[in-house]
Amino acid sequence: MQNDKFKNYLHLHFLVFIAGFTAILGQLITIGSIPLVWYRMLMAGLLMFFYIKFIKLKIKVDQRTMLKFFGAGIIIALHWITFFEAIKQSNISITLAMFSTGAFFASFIEPLFYKRRIIWYEILFGVIVVIGVFLITHGELRYINGIILGVVSALLSSLFAVINGTFIKTHSATVISFYEFISGVVFLTLFILIFKGGFDAGFFKLSAADLIFLFVLASICTAYAFIGIVKVMRFISPYTVVLSYNLEPVYGITLALILFPETEKMGPHFYYGAILVLLSVVMDAVFKNVISHRAKKRKGYKVD
Repeated sequence: MQNDKFKNYLHLHFLVFIAGFTAILGQLITIGSIPLVWYRMLMAGLLMFFYIKFIKLKIKVDQRTMLKFFGAGIIIALHWITFFEAIKQSNISITLAMFSTGAFFASFIEPLFYKRRIIWYEILFGVIVVIGVFLITHGELRYINGIILGVVSALLSSLFAVINGTFIKTHSATVISFYEFISGVVFLTLFILIFKGGFDAGFFKLSAADLIFLFVLASICTAYAFIGIVKVMRFISPYTVVLSYNLEPVYGITLALILFPETEKMGPHFYYGAILVLLSVVMDAVFKNVISHRAKKRKGYKVD
């Protein structure tokens, strides 16, 4: 039993490492952010389709639900586009530090969706996040475009996560992902046809390296990671999962410093700001866990 628990924790941190590695792939892939996301969602959607067929999962949903999935698919597509464009406009460290502000946005988005009041410590940690972002911006003003895109990406990610939280109550995570990936491809295809002049031969002309990196991104960092996290959450508490995923920027920035030392070494203001942002995210998760435990105890539930 203890051995199984250790394996699940190990699997969880491997998934977090994979999430951090996504940014590395964004740096390595040479095509633009829009075609990058188009290929990612297409490949991941196809892989999810084969997985659904393999496990014989029913995927039929009504038209209203389909439209909701389509809207969420557009949000995740825009999140990924701004995320990868932030990397190209700045670097991995800036992008991941800004991505950490997602917890700050979630603190204000969640009350709107779940009709609850904003909690005092969420405001406090939100202020700390703002100070952290200010320090990063002050020290790395030359990366202002990447900073703005990174913050927008974090906002879209938080919005997507909260919306998906409402879907998961009544639908399979695999089905949700499949429809969101496919709807993202449809949205980006229409966008490219209308605003980018359509698909030319150059769009489908990929280097061998780009093709390999895209497949790794779509298969391991997207399809496998999503299926894996659903499996892990059957054995590990959501709190532990959320807290562990806060290490994603740490893993990603560490990898970036090792692989791209010439572009990823930042000034002291960046690290002061990044530490403040990460610390606020971790403390927010800790506070939520403590309060949740106390609430359960008051209601007479058994708490480990």
